[in-house]
Amino acid sequence: MSAGAAIALPAPAPRERGRGVAPIVALLAPIALINAVGFLAPVLNLARMSFYEVEPTGAMREVYTLATWAKVFSDGYYAGLIFDSITVSLGITLLTLLCSYPIALYLHRSSGTWRTILLVLVISPLLTSAVVRTYGWIAILAENGLVNNALATLGLAKLKLMFNATGVTIGLTEILMPYMILALLAGFGRLDPRVEEAAATLGAPPFTIFRRIILPLTLPGIALGCLLCFVLAVSSFITPKLLGGGRVFLLATEIYDEAIVTLNWPLAATLSILVLIIFGGALMLYSRALRAIL
Repeated sequence: MSAGAAIALPAPAPRERGRGVAPIVALLAPIALINAVGFLAPVLNLARMSFYEVEPTGAMREVYTLATWAKVFSDGYYAGLIFDSITVSLGITLLTLLCSYPIALYLHRSSGTWRTILLVLVISPLLTSAVVRTYGWIAILAENGLVNNALATLGLAKLKLMFNATGVTIGLTEILMPYMILALLAGFGRLDPRVEEAAATLGAPPFTIFRRIILPLTLPGIALGCLLCFVLAVSSFITPKLLGGGRVFLLATEIYDEAIVTLNWPLAATLSILVLIIFGGALMLYSRALRAIL
């Protein structure tokens, strides 16, 4: 028998290996139960409700049918609704990224008291309800609001900034900027100023440093911020409803109208499941992008 074999430790008994699983299961059981009751059960109930039959009077019968799903996929209105929701949300996400990235980068490079003050200014909008901030934008973007009154004072033509996708985009961009900035800061951990200094010492111009060093190192934060803002934009209801004035039709506003106004719960449930599918697709794209980045 060799010396290596003589000092080899014995393999743990099956009972000892299994003993370490019980604490993990006990720790995960509460959150698993909360998710099952608070998320999984309502989603399964929505999925079940989406197959219910709707009578001509509007009443819902617990008779399973594919009529609602067939209506959603065959009616061009709902196809356009899904397309508009995705494209508007993507545009809002891109605009939010462009507005938030310089702020997040400057905040990341700040230090001391100034960094604390800036961080408080970034977080402070989250302490105000989205409804209040949306009404603030109504006062700014309305026909006789702050922007158009300033344009009229300068002798310029007024702009149509409300009751269209422009107002919804402006309002949601401002509302989602704190989320984007915080997500970017969370993903800026790989950014090392010494690498930038080395590139500058070797003669790289600022734009090359940004394109070859800063941007690649901050891609994880960009991916995380875009995922978060896209999901929030798709599911946003208050801002599109108020700034859109009922003229901007998105998935969230349509779900509200079907559930509360027309009382077509199976159709509202079907559209809600489609929103969850869009969320799942966005999460898959994020996972693939993150694997490609890292």
